[in-house]
Amino acid sequence: MKPNEIVDQIEKIFPQAQCELHHETPFQLLVAVVLSAQTTDASVNKVTPALFERFPTSKELAEAEPEEVEPYIRKIGLYRNKACSIVNLSRDLEDKFDGKVPATFKELQSLSGVGRKTANVVRSVAFDIPSFAVDTHVERVSKRLGLAKPYDNVTKVEEKLRRKIDRGRWNQAHHDFIFFGRYLCTARNPHCTQCPFTSFCKREKIEGKK
Repeated sequence: MKPNEIVDQIEKIFPQAQCELHHETPFQLLVAVVLSAQTTDASVNKVTPALFERFPTSKELAEAEPEEVEPYIRKIGLYRNKACSIVNLSRDLEDKFDGKVPATFKELQSLSGVGRKTANVVRSVAFDIPSFAVDTHVERVSKRLGLAKPYDNVTKVEEKLRRKIDRGRWNQAHHDFIFFGRYLCTARNPHCTQCPFTSFCKREKIEGKK
């Protein structure tokens, strides 16, 4: 099955796939993505309403100390490190970009704690710029479906997905792959009986599953 046909099939299963991080502005999205590292979107969505009510823009967050922010995000993993990260990236935004979230890779990655995946998500969701962020779900699905090799790093996976899938579909395909990996092709106990790709899935070969 061709890569774009795989996307077609996933979209039939998850026609409403979209970003599940709640946000109202590019800044809020940026903070939410940073907070989502090694935790679930659902967990982040539980803490961001109070966080954004207290610190609605980078100006307020830049003026805070991490210790002031910690209580708002204490329920998610690595909250101390993440408090430092979102305070520092807010200070970077104020100092370098007058509080406006930039849209280029170089500028986004100049912000404290912002890597390629986060930059891709912000470019895609906030600015509708064709991007393909690779998180754990996208990486797992891509390798199981043969769109990338088992030994490829995330940068290589992104490169292959961008090459194999039509550019105009990158933004939506990113969400499609996340939903497929989050709700069907899960890391443990995937729902293989509901999957249309079992004839060429490489999970057993990659992971030694029976």
